[in-house]
Formats: sequence, structure tokens, C-alpha cells
Amino acid sequence: MFDQESSNDENYVGGGGRIQFYGTVGQSFTPSLSTVGFFRVKLGDITPNNAVGATLVINLRSNAFNGPILGTTTPVALSDGFNSSVDFFLPTAVSVLPGTMYFFQVVVQTGDNVNITIRQDSLGDLNYPGGDFYANSGPFTAADLWFREGIVVPEPSISALLLGGGVFAWLIRKRP
Repeated sequence: MFDQESSNDENYVGGGGRIQFYGTVGQSFTPSLSTVGFFRVKLGDITPNNAVGATLVINLRSNAFNGPILGTTTPVALSDGFNSSVDFFLPTAVSVLPGTMYFFQVVVQTGDNVNITIRQDSLGDLNYPGGDFYANSGPFTAADLWFREGIVVPEPSISALLLGGGVFAWLIRKRP
């Protein structure tokens, strides 16, 4: 379930910058839920067809862009030529205070040059009021990363579905 987002997939327009060029890249955001379980960002391989992919993580930070790390996502390995939105999951959902600003930092651990989608608010397709794009620890108030954050809502188990179906069938039979 999405909590905060700068845009949706239907409103996606390309553009951005190389993470390694900026050094430190991320976004401040203001959650409305009490936990964060995942982030989604749009990434692309800058030099496709060179047989080199990349491995990335996202750090969730408090207080400042370089503040304490509250959680780090499981590493995501991307193949050569990747170009899409990518989900990063925290191993355990992290508790946050709704209405308080937090920061996420996208980190390339190994591999190729990676492009992350950044859009200027003047273009009208990203206008996230709850935070700003950060690079080299400084805010760029006229831009945002394309991102989504939220919680993972578990699928109902097979037993829960069977139990629910059995109760429903029993209620229908019991009706006169």
C-alpha cells in the first residue's frame, strides 16, 4: 500500500541524473502512516550492453539527510540494461512518526553507472509538497525524485481464504 508518492506510473516522464555523479542522492518525505516497509524509485542503466549490472540499497534516515540510519533495505541486484521502477524492501518495517520528515538515500553498492529519475517541479509532473530532492547532502527545492513509499500488506493465506469461504458457505446454507 502506497503512503507517499511524487507521481504514479501513468504520469511518468523520463529524466534524471547519475547517482555516482551526485555522490549522495535521496529524497526527504513526510509519511502519514506509522511504518515504512518499502520504497520504489525509477532507475536506469546509463551504459547498457556492457555486461555490467548494479547492486543498490536504500537507507531510511531520521533528522537529516546524513542523520542516523533507521533501516536499510535488502540489496537489489539489477541486470545490465535495466530501466524501470524498482522496489526496495526493508527486512522489517520501520516505525516512524506520521507528519515528521524523514529521508531516504539511494546507494549504489557495486556496478555500473545508475540513472535515477529526477524531475523539476516547473515541469508539472512531480510536485511532492512533503519533501525535496537531495544531492551531495544539499536540498534542491525545485525538484523531486520519482518515488513511492509505503507498507507491505500481506496477502491472505490459503487457510484464511478457505476458512472464510467455509464460513460464507455455511451462512448461505443456513439462510431460509
